[in-house]
Amino acid sequence: MPFETLTLETKGAIAVLTLNQPDSLNAVSLTMIDDLSAALDVLCEANTEIRCLVMTGAGRAFCAGANLADGRMAENMANPDRDLGQMLETGYHPILRKLRDLPFPFITSVNGGAAGIGMSFALMGDLILAAKSAYFLQAFRHIGLVPDGGSTWLLPRLIGRARAIELSLLGEKLSAERALEWGLINRVYDDDRLMDETMALAQSLADGPTRAMGLIRKAYWQSFENTYEDQLSLERDLQRQAGRTEDFVEGVSAFIVKRKAKFKGS
Repeated sequence: MPFETLTLETKGAIAVLTLNQPDSLNAVSLTMIDDLSAALDVLCEANTEIRCLVMTGAGRAFCAGANLADGRMAENMANPDRDLGQMLETGYHPILRKLRDLPFPFITSVNGGAAGIGMSFALMGDLILAAKSAYFLQAFRHIGLVPDGGSTWLLPRLIGRARAIELSLLGEKLSAERALEWGLINRVYDDDRLMDETMALAQSLADGPTRAMGLIRKAYWQSFENTYEDQLSLERDLQRQAGRTEDFVEGVSAFIVKRKAKFKGS
């Protein structure tokens, strides 16, 4: 399925979604929102064989935030009765929920600047890898807006309130290496190694027990709001599902005879 603002390629069981508007540093237009939503629907079809998703950006940026110069976006901005909250609810929020609910692991490979909603997309990754030249930026205060894309929920949980509010109020760039020190991301690589390392990690995940890893994602997303007792109950329910998969049988069989498991994702 062709898209105007991104590419979606499959490499075996790995899907690579590349934001592909390098002239605008992959800033998000309304067309890109439509493309992202459609691409995620394709990936989550019941008959998909995808077992890991990688998101990255073309050119020298991951995503520079919202494309305020985009024609459709500019038209909305010119309306004195504009409702940016409604734009979030109908545009970004469905995409973020689809990323949260993916049934397989999700890697973000941050190859350059990740600003505004681009930073939010980057932080949605289960594993967040970055080039040494990459940076993260809560750009909203520079245009008189509040952070969105779920960043006010994610950031304090990832790095604490003090650092989260510092990033948001000061609007300063956070380097990839400092982000790693803070525990915001998982790994940093030389720029020319980023994609090779990303694909190697993606292959490792794609070779794993996909349904179990989808349930792991669900457990951690729900844990933020659950009590301890709620989480124990959730673990019970998810373990019941995982224990009925073919990959569980294969994993145990391989463990007993001391061989490498050959998971099928089922």
